[in-house]
Amino acid sequence: MGRKWNNIKEKKASKDANTSRVYSKFALEIYVVAKQGEPDPEANQALKFVLERAKTYNVPRNIIDRAIEKAKGGAEENYDELRYEGFGPSGSMIIVDALTNNVNRTASNVRAAFGKNGGNMGVSGSVSYMFDSTAVIGIEGKTEEEVLEILMEADLDARDILEEDDTVIVYAEPDQFHAVQEAFKSAGINEFAVAELTMLPQNEVTLEADAQAQFEKLIDALEDLEDVQRVYHNADLGE
Repeated sequence: MGRKWNNIKEKKASKDANTSRVYSKFALEIYVVAKQGEPDPEANQALKFVLERAKTYNVPRNIIDRAIEKAKGGAEENYDELRYEGFGPSGSMIIVDALTNNVNRTASNVRAAFGKNGGNMGVSGSVSYMFDSTAVIGIEGKTEEEVLEILMEADLDARDILEEDDTVIVYAEPDQFHAVQEAFKSAGINEFAVAELTMLPQNEVTLEADAQAQFEKLIDALEDLEDVQRVYHNADLGE
């Protein structure tokens, strides 16, 4: 799973390079999950998860607080959660998750981004069956053996544990995300290099130089869309 961890780092670095975009996307996601449930993360697991993710992206506290206060204020903005699936150059596979208050606009924009950048939309299920929903938690300053001991003491299993670049990566079932984090917090670990519920490809594809350039342009076009929250793919983009 080493390449998968590198792809997560690459995606995170790309988002970190455009802080205004990542902050606005987090603000919307925080607002939506806070409005759907309680605005208190201790009573709203979905909100707690989003806040944990936001922490790894260094989202400022004032942006988080504003989004929660907006939800508390009873704002009447309603958003739909949508998933689109499609194909990029050389048969690469892409999943796009969106939050939108205008389904027609979002569908049109996502379709256009695919069509203008060498890709095409697929039907629901055409791509997602080749991905696994996975909890990914990264810890620095611990060895693989120490991480494994913490999980064993908490009676938790992991799909895989990988040590790479001074970071230990735990891949677990999605419903174990909070349990794994709590186990680490109980062991005194409160900072995470990554804390994601993500879609990891079962197999990755390597693209030729021209196809990779076009693929990256497609991913950028999708991530630039205001309604798009996350983009997953199965391309190995190298180091």
